[in-house]
Amino acid sequence: MRIRVSGKNIEVTNALKERVEKKLSKFEKYFNPDTEANATLTVEKNRHIIEVTIPFNGIILRGEEATEDMYSSIDNVVEKLESQIAKYRTKLERKIKDGSVRFENFSFNQEDDDDEEPKIVKTKRFAMKPMPVEEAVLQMELLGHSFFMFHNAESDEVNVVYKRKDGDYGLIEPEF
Repeated sequence: MRIRVSGKNIEVTNALKERVEKKLSKFEKYFNPDTEANATLTVEKNRHIIEVTIPFNGIILRGEEATEDMYSSIDNVVEKLESQIAKYRTKLERKIKDGSVRFENFSFNQEDDDDEEPKIVKTKRFAMKPMPVEEAVLQMELLGHSFFMFHNAESDEVNVVYKRKDGDYGLIEPEF
């Protein structure tokens, strides 16, 4: 497995790079050598953020953690990725047929086998009136939600606005 470490608003020291490589190298036993893991270290004010993506066969394992210490963030993201692999292993095993994931090296808890598939537990319907993006953001904030689906009056399409972790907003527009 190849590990690529980059930084935003931080100089990636050898110590940080070695720590990330050491921690992520434990996943080498699960993936083929040509799989590439991308780790991006970011500092925003007093938040030390690490984002790790491992794309393989059209699937992306992704983990992001933010703490006040980069080393803690690295440890936490590795734990998160391990739990993702354990949780979704049966789905991944079904999707992966060429052997780019090797689960025989992974010890699973028996309780993981009893996990049920996630299911839809609530359906909500609501009338959508055409509105500009700015009004949709205002509606979202008034409702206290982290996202809001609306009929965009400018494009005449259904869009979604969402609140990003950095406090800004995102807009999802369909592309057919």
